[in-house]
Amino acid sequence: MSRGYVANHAKLSWLLARGAVRRLAGRVNGHPFLRWPLVPFKTDRLVIAPQDLRTADATRAAEIYSGRFAFAGKVVVCDGRSIFEMEPPSEDWAAALSGFGWLRHLRAADSAITRANARALVDEWIALQGSWHALAWRPDVLSRRIISWLSQSTLLLQDADVRFYRRFLRSLVRQVRYLRHTAGDAHRGVARMQAAIALSYAALCIAGQARHVKATTERLKQEIDRQILADGGHVSRDPAAIIEILLEFLPLRQAFTSRNIAPPQALLNAIDRMMPMLRFFRHSEGTFAHFNGMGATPADLLLTLLAYDETRGTPVSNAPHSAYQRVAAGGGVIIIDTGRVPPIEMSLDAHAGCLSFEFSSPKQSLIIVNCGMPATGRENWRQLARATAAHSTVTFNDTSSARFVEMAMFRRMLGGAPMLGGPHSVSVAREDRPDGIALRLAHDGYADRFGVVHERRLLLAADGARLDGEDRFLAADGGGQLRTTQDQFAARFHLHPAVKATRLTDGHGVMLMMPNKDVWTFSAQENRVELEDSVYLAGSEGARRTAQIVIHGQARRVPRVRWSLQQVNTSGAATAARRPQEEEPRLPL
Repeated sequence: MSRGYVANHAKLSWLLARGAVRRLAGRVNGHPFLRWPLVPFKTDRLVIAPQDLRTADATRAAEIYSGRFAFAGKVVVCDGRSIFEMEPPSEDWAAALSGFGWLRHLRAADSAITRANARALVDEWIALQGSWHALAWRPDVLSRRIISWLSQSTLLLQDADVRFYRRFLRSLVRQVRYLRHTAGDAHRGVARMQAAIALSYAALCIAGQARHVKATTERLKQEIDRQILADGGHVSRDPAAIIEILLEFLPLRQAFTSRNIAPPQALLNAIDRMMPMLRFFRHSEGTFAHFNGMGATPADLLLTLLAYDETRGTPVSNAPHSAYQRVAAGGGVIIIDTGRVPPIEMSLDAHAGCLSFEFSSPKQSLIIVNCGMPATGRENWRQLARATAAHSTVTFNDTSSARFVEMAMFRRMLGGAPMLGGPHSVSVAREDRPDGIALRLAHDGYADRFGVVHERRLLLAADGARLDGEDRFLAADGGGQLRTTQDQFAARFHLHPAVKATRLTDGHGVMLMMPNKDVWTFSAQENRVELEDSVYLAGSEGARRTAQIVIHGQARRVPRVRWSLQQVNTSGAATAARRPQEEEPRLPL
């Protein structure tokens, strides 16, 4: 057992103990008898309402008015009772309901009826769950509700009577005070950041809370330093985290300005670093790359955020702190995961996809993908989606390149299944050449168990119409011959469900038909190519059946696999001259 593996186990035990102590302290500090200040402060009005950048659908207002609440892929219809008395069909559904993000749909309808409906629902929540509820007062749900109530305060308070106005504010201030004590209990990552954002909003928007601006700003700075990397990525390495955080950072910057308070420099710098990453992870056809928990691309939100990008420059090609590479040539785009396992507390949704890649063609067709994560029902797919086999890379002996701690105790205490082990060393070399852009990559995620290092070489042609690849299997001890008898490998290339695949009769290739009728071929002249079933989880409509190209073999007998993906003219000829199979691409050392 490696020294790093033992150290990770020790850190995991320490995190569990610290989490238990913090939860106990949070419950004590947040007890109803301790939530009231010794000296009452007058808080009788809202000063500003922050902007909500999330898109709204006015038709959803009619559904909510009729008692039909659809969240997280589940629908609950009220039968004359309050929606807050109904049995939730899932935890995600209950969190969405208690987070009140759906108020924006009522605001979009903008009528006296929807305003009255919104007030009635908020009143019901205050009466039924306003004192305490295990899920509704959980820090992550509480943070979302505070942000939603502040953002939609104009909807709730317009035409409101004095009784509701005061009850609403009393409840809001009580929730803010509770979050101030328990924000540290939120899971590390986006949830902890949202708690800091919610407290900052409250200090800026509620009269009488200005005395907390300094403390909440300092808390926000600390979370930014912990979570936002130097290249603008998130420490969890989840591209979706960038979208979620920017949706709050941009209105928060405006909220500081509206109160004539200079936004903290850490916030401004974070926004400046994160905006280019939106373009970094974006494929030629507009979707986000599917790595480390990213699911369906919220196209409307992404376009909204891109409208705030003042530079609109070419995306960077190297994100060394986030550990991703982007190769773009002739309109073709490859995005590659070159990262190690994130810190344990940030790895609850991380995937074992080192050296996996996605490829979109010059004519904006997504061809090679990872399976991604579904928007709903994540728990049903999480274990499968996080495995190496769900990514377009090489697996050894049907195992993942990192281990997942799936014990119920850890999932309950940490809020997910952390990763242990995995790649400790990932090398990246890049070379711009006259004929294209070359990468040479390697990781040791299988070195401890099977004594093998996976090396992957990629060369994207200058016109973007051809991608050459080679996967090598090297001895971890530096010797020439692999010694392990467990040497079964599978090189997987998952296809986007819009791609129609047909295996060629020679058994060494697959013809790929794009939605725009372009034809590409995948070939591996030295190896047999199989076409197997796969599933694409990141579609907006849910999981979809698709196919994957797979090359099976034994690493001791087949120490390298060469393959190519190239566009074919309508005449049937390849768009680029075929390189001889014996010619090895000159890649960087």
